[in-house]
Amino acid sequence: METSTIVWFRQDLRIEDNPALCAALNDGPVIPLFVWSPEEEGDWLPGAASKWWLHHSLISLKADLKTLGLPLIVRHGNALDVIKDVIKSTGAKRVYWNRRYEPYGIARDTSVKKLLLELGVEANSYNANLLFEPWTISNKQGKPFQVFTPFWKTCLAQSSIKFPLPKPKPTNAVIAKFNQEIAEGKKLKSESIDSLDLLPKIHWEEGLKQTWQPGNEGAKKSLKAFIEEPVLHYAEERDRPDFNGVSMLSPYLHFGELSPRMIWHAIIDKFSSNEPRIECYLRQLGWREFAHHLLFHFPHTPSKPLRSNFSAFDWKIDPKGLKAWQKGMTGYPLVDAGMRQLWHTGWMHNRVRMIVGSFLVKDLRITWLEGAKWFWDTLVDADLANNTLGWQWIGGCGADAAPYFRIFNPITQGEKFDPEGAYVRQWIPELTKLPNKWIHRPWEAPPLLLLEAGITLGNTYPYPLVDHSVARNEALAAFAALRNNE
Repeated sequence: METSTIVWFRQDLRIEDNPALCAALNDGPVIPLFVWSPEEEGDWLPGAASKWWLHHSLISLKADLKTLGLPLIVRHGNALDVIKDVIKSTGAKRVYWNRRYEPYGIARDTSVKKLLLELGVEANSYNANLLFEPWTISNKQGKPFQVFTPFWKTCLAQSSIKFPLPKPKPTNAVIAKFNQEIAEGKKLKSESIDSLDLLPKIHWEEGLKQTWQPGNEGAKKSLKAFIEEPVLHYAEERDRPDFNGVSMLSPYLHFGELSPRMIWHAIIDKFSSNEPRIECYLRQLGWREFAHHLLFHFPHTPSKPLRSNFSAFDWKIDPKGLKAWQKGMTGYPLVDAGMRQLWHTGWMHNRVRMIVGSFLVKDLRITWLEGAKWFWDTLVDADLANNTLGWQWIGGCGADAAPYFRIFNPITQGEKFDPEGAYVRQWIPELTKLPNKWIHRPWEAPPLLLLEAGITLGNTYPYPLVDHSVARNEALAAFAALRNNE
């Protein structure tokens, strides 16, 4: 029997367009392995929503691998120790995996590859989750980009987007017998997915269950629904949280249930690259690439601002304000609706992410790091590169960041992007009976009208945590002072 290859799954939980898996299948028997090792994730341990998604995604991956005649081996522990144990039990001579780009992931993978080679085991890594490797894109000075538009132009000018790899075929009879012996535990023991203890101990996840279908089937359904028509209206509807105008593919991308190449070519194949209406969404895939480019070249940014002068900013310490923001009780309906949507579904509309982020950083003047940590724990699409880019953008301290004087007004943003109040009413039922005129500014509504709507400010719904116009002026002064000291 020829020697086997371990395929080490991480954030590539799919069988289609999976370079490491396809390469391994070409080389003979394959041992799919997932190692749960959260302690190796550096300062950003997987959040509660991410763990919920991972549990269900692993169940999906296990079923998909079974269609190929492959068992999924699940272990918990130090990744290298587990891999070495699997090598000892099976005689595997090769270990393949798809690359990750977080600082701790790069360091861990580099160490694993070095030690495996010292043991005489072949170790190969592949690109499965980006359109362009971060080190292949640079400006004319050979340095990393810090502005999106020239970055994306350089990407598109470099080469065409490769086609996804096809779904692998089931293994042959000889290899299937080898894999069956593994699955039966004759060669290798596997822990159960349940034993990883990924699911929460409270009923918080009910909204996640109602909203999402993790795994390959859910990913493909979501992609198909989006490209059926919504992608053509993405440019006009992406800023409307009261519409279903966005793809909601971000968690499938983060966990690798879809690859960006699969999404890119699914859209291009349906509409052709000459369809101008699809460019706006394809550009969003470019922003994802930009986020990973920045994280790779500036690995300190998850915890420190890219613009170092922001390290001296005098952020407020405001536990009560932070808690009110987290619970969706700031008194500003659009902000509160977004935070409640996040808690219930593990996701938030992108326009609203910018608004709630601006409120935390500019109105409350609480550090963007507190926002990043909360999103990290509550988002099903919590991705270190995207999370870091988004929060540093809204905080004005990152690459291509929003200027310090750009402060979102939660009232006018609501009136512009949720004009009928449908989004607010969906997530703040206590305001349901309020007319459109007052839905985004209930504290200005006539007392009799509030009474008729069953609203008692300060009781059934809070007064505004701060006066936005006052907070805006104070923020402008604080950020301007920082800029003057550059």
